[in-house]
Amino acid sequence: MLMRLIYLLIALTLPTWVCSGDTSSPISASSRYKDEPILPIPLTITLDTRKIKLGERLFNDPQLSHNNLLACASCHQLLLGGDDGLARSITNQGKSDLINAPTIFNSVYNFRQTWRGAFRTLEHQAEADLKNPRHGASTWYEVLPKLNADVYYKRTFQSIYPEGITRETVLDSIATFEKSLITPNSKFDQYLRGNESAITKDEKEGYLYFKQYGCIACHQGVNIGGNVFQKFGLFADYFSDRGNITKADYGLFNVTGKEKDRFVFRVPSLRNVAITAPYLHDGSLKSLKKTIELMAIYQLGTTLPDEHIDKLEMFLKTLTGEYKGQSLVMKDAL
Repeated sequence: MLMRLIYLLIALTLPTWVCSGDTSSPISASSRYKDEPILPIPLTITLDTRKIKLGERLFNDPQLSHNNLLACASCHQLLLGGDDGLARSITNQGKSDLINAPTIFNSVYNFRQTWRGAFRTLEHQAEADLKNPRHGASTWYEVLPKLNADVYYKRTFQSIYPEGITRETVLDSIATFEKSLITPNSKFDQYLRGNESAITKDEKEGYLYFKQYGCIACHQGVNIGGNVFQKFGLFADYFSDRGNITKADYGLFNVTGKEKDRFVFRVPSLRNVAITAPYLHDGSLKSLKKTIELMAIYQLGTTLPDEHIDKLEMFLKTLTGEYKGQSLVMKDAL
């Protein structure tokens, strides 16, 4: 009860946050909602369009992996919410991976990349996946000659980067494309910018519950998460209840080796959460409603009334944004 009270006090006193990676201005001073703990995603982001186009090609190119088996897009499919819709992605050996693939959308606003928060930049994360024996399983000694043998890549890199195709320029172009993957203009963002009718009465009540119960303590800022670490299982032992604990469940501990970091994860963004099932680092839940119920028990120490769960879900569905001006859609609608 004490911890829940502390969380509620934090939620009610949170300042306006700007997450790491957000180079835009905060909401304009004229906005009625400028003091909310959530900020709208900027409508545009300034990046080199040539690098974006080149990075997009690399992102979708299996040549970056050993034996040309997997591309970044294999696990991060833009038509599927920026992930792959699987509990755990398929590795280059045709087996299930160790952990759920997080969405690539809005990753520019995360202060760390991956569930365990191992990487501070998108460049470092991209290189780690290229080398990861379950993913790219490759090396720069294999990748760079492939790209240099490709006429398009050789010509395009030289036109953008005087040094041509190098480890640094490949990573820079991929990261630039990934930084462009923002999904602004959700219904809730429109509401934050002053459009009172953008969300319904029930959705507004859901947002009120989101703040009152303390969800906002971990899910705030531009990305509604992605900017803090938190232990999974603050009020009950999720891993003991679930059983079959694996190394992937140790989270940040796998990076730091510190006991205090066992079962600690980077809090995920809730942007587009309605279309990024299955949920949790283990991909164990397909239902958003069930996920809300579980998080209330393990992270807030409470059991929510069904009506409140329904309205929280309504609110979360207002966080689905647009990519390239088109609204993202549910997986089952494809």
